[in-house]
Amino acid sequence: MTSDSSPSAGPALPEKLQGIVSMFRSAPKSLRLQALLEYSRKLPPLPEKYVEHPEFMQPVPECTSPFFLVTEREEGNVKLHFKVPEEAPTVRGYAGILHEALDGQSPETILSVPDNFYMDMGLSELITPMRLRGMGAILMRLKREVSEPSAQVPTTGN
Repeated sequence: MTSDSSPSAGPALPEKLQGIVSMFRSAPKSLRLQALLEYSRKLPPLPEKYVEHPEFMQPVPECTSPFFLVTEREEGNVKLHFKVPEEAPTVRGYAGILHEALDGQSPETILSVPDNFYMDMGLSELITPMRLRGMGAILMRLKREVSEPSAQVPTTGN
């Protein structure tokens, strides 16, 4: 007998992220890769202020692809911005998932995301262990940024 709610699963995922994880988990392996690539195409472009001032972005050196992120507080919620090269579609896809599910959420919501939620998506069949570790590092960097209000980027005005 199985139950939809597993008490050992830890904290519940935010609603949008739970929907994405469930979709990936239930999809056949071939469709999971296609879905990941679709999320890579959904990742919004970097705002001009960060294109012109990349020094405001935080690198994720543990990621094998050049990956940068920045968070902004907007009315108590967190705006997420990611810079990931087109040549890294799986990592871009992961960034697209994080953006889709967590952009505009509260800091508490982002901080409550389990550190290895992506393992429940069935990605280990598609992605190398090194890339999976990079995904974990991206989430940890994001949580670190969200937990440090001083890490916010000042608005650049002219």
